[in-house]
Amino acid sequence: METVYEAAGGADGMRRLAAAWHERVMADEIVSHAFHGGARPDHTERLAAYWGEALGGPPAYTTAYGDEASVQRRHAGNGEHDEMNRRAIACFDAALADAGIDDERVRTVLHDYFAWATFTTMYRHRLDDIDAGQAVPRWSWEGLQEAAES
Repeated sequence: METVYEAAGGADGMRRLAAAWHERVMADEIVSHAFHGGARPDHTERLAAYWGEALGGPPAYTTAYGDEASVQRRHAGNGEHDEMNRRAIACFDAALADAGIDDERVRTVLHDYFAWATFTTMYRHRLDDIDAGQAVPRWSWEGLQEAAES
């Protein structure tokens, strides 16, 4: 069965989506606050690799950049920011169209993944609550998959 990653265009689709989302969030007066310290020059590539791995693609993120714990640490300790999260999700939904992802089933699964990740793995973590060595959570057509040991 085709993975969500493949249905979304594989590595090229993830790069287009990450670039479109990044452009939209940087233009949003609320969401851009998350990047007040500036974004890494390779943010789009890192994000595309992370999403690709989470959506059934190759382990490009963990091979080149780190594990899930490193992602959570980068997003930890910012307190509640529900409005920012909702706006980030709206930017993601618009970025799907910008990236040329037109299939409604794919868009729905990607929306569900991003909304879940925004309000769980990327949110409400205190640094001392993050376990080392976590695998990137995997998302399929059926939603969150059982975590594999890393």
